[in-house]
Amino acid sequence: MRVAVPNGLVDVSNGKFTGKTDLGDGYTRWDWHIQYPINSYNVSLNIGNYVQFGDRLDDLALDFYVLPGSLEKAKAQFAQAKPMIEAFKHYFGEYPFKKDGYKLIEVPYSGMEHQSAVTYGNRFVNGYLERDWTGVGISLKFDFIIIHESGHEWFGNAVSAADVSDMWIHEGWTTYLEALYVERLFGAADALKYINAYKSKVRNREPILTQRGIHRTPSQDMYFKGALFLHTLRGIVNDDERWWKLVRDVYQQFKYQNILTEDLVRFVNARLGQNLTPVFDQYLRRAALPTLELAFNEKDGTVSYRWDAEERAFAMPIRVGRRGEWQVIQPTTDWATMRSALGKAEFDVATDLYYVNVTRQ
Repeated sequence: MRVAVPNGLVDVSNGKFTGKTDLGDGYTRWDWHIQYPINSYNVSLNIGNYVQFGDRLDDLALDFYVLPGSLEKAKAQFAQAKPMIEAFKHYFGEYPFKKDGYKLIEVPYSGMEHQSAVTYGNRFVNGYLERDWTGVGISLKFDFIIIHESGHEWFGNAVSAADVSDMWIHEGWTTYLEALYVERLFGAADALKYINAYKSKVRNREPILTQRGIHRTPSQDMYFKGALFLHTLRGIVNDDERWWKLVRDVYQQFKYQNILTEDLVRFVNARLGQNLTPVFDQYLRRAALPTLELAFNEKDGTVSYRWDAEERAFAMPIRVGRRGEWQVIQPTTDWATMRSALGKAEFDVATDLYYVNVTRQ
């Protein structure tokens, strides 16, 4: 990319800075070299009276561009970039655009995931535009825009959807990355509170996946329901060692590729040795949540259970019983019965580990 701007201004774009040339006519050309595939919507020109400061994470260059009046605030706030990159490197592997470096650039809007040139306008405070984004206090521990928009470097920019209908691969995964960041820096309890707080933002009025071929952007449920679905998938796997390996393998398998949801489903099914296609379909291709129906017969000491789901083949394990002493059951869309010493009032469901509805009768 070669961008000519009036002398005295700076252009910051994607890729690695390779030099600038005074054109002799009052303009200076700024040259940037993008060394990886890039989505066209990620191409970015940021032109202003920027000042620059930097840091390094091992052999990765971290460059920050802000207006002069923001310099001191930025030096404090942008310190979150390094532990953020370290967290995502822990889960998925090295930063995907190392040769181009990582840049964070002040702009007059909230922010955007421009590849290797993440833009930032979150007012140099934690939360999202000075709000507790999830409403449970956790959001105020970090800068939402730095974490979310940079998380797209892994999902959205490195792993990309081949069709706009599959944008949950960008937004659902990156929203889930927020929770992984919280878990890495602040612990599992905060991460669990954080991800579950997103339930209040889901509408469940239409599927996450839109019709292919019409270029219709999915609803905002692709962010929040997409992340909660991944959290639910972790509950299904019920083995964090396998789960962490799976999410890392998903990223490494599809890095620098354009993929569809079907590619992801096939890969997960193969890695887990399970047919989870009906589960993916219920959460992504249907609007309604699956409902675990429970029917208690306290006289006989039994509870009957089934899934109410539009996908007839929907079958998802879930933890029930008493918190701390969970029992995993395997409901399908047909009724089954189990013995339980717990009555209707005591019988619990681990709804903080899954995104489901529950009814009791």
